[in-house]
Amino acid sequence: MDLYSVCDWYDAAALLTEDERLVLGRLRDFLETTAKPLVGEYWERGEFPDEIARPLIGLDLMEPAEATANRTRPARGIYHGFRIFELARTDASIATFYTAQAGLFRTAIRVGASEEQKKEWMPKVIDFTLKGVFSLTEPEHGSDIAGGLATTARRDGDAWVIDGAKRWIGGASTADVLAVFARDVADGQVKAFLVPRGAPGVTLTKIHRKTALRMMQNAHITLDGVRVTEADRLHNVNSFRDVAAMLRAMRSDVAWIATGIQAGAFEAALRYVTEREQFGRQLGGFQLVQEKLARMLGNLTSSLALVVRLTEQQEKGVYRDQDSALAKMQTSLLMRETVALAREVVGGNGITLDADVARFHADAEAVYSYEGTHEINALIVGRALTGQSAFTK
Repeated sequence: MDLYSVCDWYDAAALLTEDERLVLGRLRDFLETTAKPLVGEYWERGEFPDEIARPLIGLDLMEPAEATANRTRPARGIYHGFRIFELARTDASIATFYTAQAGLFRTAIRVGASEEQKKEWMPKVIDFTLKGVFSLTEPEHGSDIAGGLATTARRDGDAWVIDGAKRWIGGASTADVLAVFARDVADGQVKAFLVPRGAPGVTLTKIHRKTALRMMQNAHITLDGVRVTEADRLHNVNSFRDVAAMLRAMRSDVAWIATGIQAGAFEAALRYVTEREQFGRQLGGFQLVQEKLARMLGNLTSSLALVVRLTEQQEKGVYRDQDSALAKMQTSLLMRETVALAREVVGGNGITLDADVARFHADAEAVYSYEGTHEINALIVGRALTGQSAFTK
């Protein structure tokens, strides 16, 4: 059976080159043989296994030689999308862990850094010798972060002094630097800084008692009089408009994650109903089960078509808020139904980690909310449709 034949009904993967498929096949082998046997145990423990993190980084997936013509050109967007899809198809925390670096932090550098800064930092981002996280969300500000961002930055000679807090920052505990967004007290505009994780005044606290993305380590970060140099400020971030440009690019990554989660849940449910017997026959032979399988596949296929087309548009340089917002909104909505149907057809065993669907069902709730809630993304689309903003002031 081909790499994506079950969950890629219309063969979107045909858009990949042979070399890209080779790299993704290598990733799938690692995920199936090394990662997948570990995820249930570590999900329940609320820990991210080093046995996954280290070899995953070592696979050289961000800009692999095979997919970049021996590094003479960047990897294509469709390759990056299917890489996210493959990770999320196995586990949402693994996908979130990898895209924290390959998506969020890399985008912060790509969009926010000056050419000189990019020349210094980007190679280290790609090979993970400079690990970073995107630190925007705050304890009291998520959906309203554009106007509500409360972390402050004050210029003091050749340095900046940062005070405030960030929350839900995934991967912060293992990062080298935190890309912190703060409001300049002088002009009221948002700036961004690379803050060393171990800098004086930085305190990280692990967020416990989560019921989704349990393997992903999310942190509450307190910044108390933290000093960073002007050289560590991202020089192309001078207002929230620059931050919005990052979010515009990153929401497509989350839409790919939502699509991959559907693939993982669908495949787990399909495997279960073709093995499990009730009333003397396989569950997969019942009409009502087949109807639910068809709906799951329809949701997944629709989502995959949407993210592929969005990626093709972005590859041409077409980046619009409403496009990425629509993709994140719709794939997340379909994801929610798909994982619920997967849990439903697996029955009582669907709430255990053994059948896999429970992980996808729980993790989907986190993905549904991050990188813009359903409502926020709907208002972005609605503003584009009507020309009128319905956001509250």
